[in-house]
Amino acid sequence: MTRLIERFLLLWLILLSLAAFYWPHTGLEFDPFNHRVLLPYLIIVTMFSVGWMLPVKEVKQVVTKWPVVIGGTAVQFVSMPLLACLIGQLLGFEGEQLVGIFLVGCVPGAMASNVLTIVSKGNVSYSVSLTTLATLLSPLAVPVLLRLQASFADPVAAQLLTDNAQGAGAVYITAGLKLLKWVVIPVVGGFMLGRLLPQFEKQAKSIGAIIANLSILVIIATVVGTSRDNLSQLESSLLVALLLINLIGYCCGQFGGKLLKLTPGMQRALTLEVGMQNAGLGATLASELFPTNPSVAIAPAFYTFFCMFTGTILAWYWSGKKTAVQ
Repeated sequence: MTRLIERFLLLWLILLSLAAFYWPHTGLEFDPFNHRVLLPYLIIVTMFSVGWMLPVKEVKQVVTKWPVVIGGTAVQFVSMPLLACLIGQLLGFEGEQLVGIFLVGCVPGAMASNVLTIVSKGNVSYSVSLTTLATLLSPLAVPVLLRLQASFADPVAAQLLTDNAQGAGAVYITAGLKLLKWVVIPVVGGFMLGRLLPQFEKQAKSIGAIIANLSILVIIATVVGTSRDNLSQLESSLLVALLLINLIGYCCGQFGGKLLKLTPGMQRALTLEVGMQNAGLGATLASELFPTNPSVAIAPAFYTFFCMFTGTILAWYWSGKKTAVQ
């Protein structure tokens, strides 16, 4: 079953995305792709499985190389805000749309990058460490980054950012608590249980791989299902901007990994972490900080789909290539 899912992951991804997008045309009242409330529980179960699968050697490697966790987080918080700022300005965005693009660049990495790191056969411990540190730093980092970006924006965007940047800290404190509940605690719990029951390590890896692949497909289908109305109205210029930020972000992660002299498995984890911003959280941030400016949330909402789609393709490509050192 694992081989069936992994070998045709891209096909399942396309089929499920199409099904989620066109589901309303079936005429059925029940919509299986529009139930975002299930996602937290799916992430918790997946991350528990991730923890159970973590090799002790991999965890020790990350603990002893803690400077590369700080370095990887720095790569993300430098490259992505800068990319969003440059691309947003070069493509001529202004006002609310520019603020939305800035938000895409400032948010920390997505929790889904941890799951995709499993699929890509990357270093999962490093991925979880990056997501955790970036999210915990966000209450301080995001307001500062938004204020810095305001100095390069047009008057309307600059005013919006200046007036609301400070409120981002409170939103990210809540996000940090969610991260602990959805990612850190399940991973630690799964890891400890795996040490208590080492005889089930082989079964845990098989089941964990299946859960990781299936959860990615369900998450993407849910993202498409809850965003289908917005996706049908996507402007081509915004599509280009978000894809450029996403794809160049992957390149920055890969280049940063080489500069930090990371192992191949860690490079994969950093690449996915940098390119896959937590745009879902960015959309929540936009709705809470800019309630009278709905256009701000458009870019983060679209980026959620794009980074999940391209990240899954990248992870699927890597899954067919072994890494000598995790």
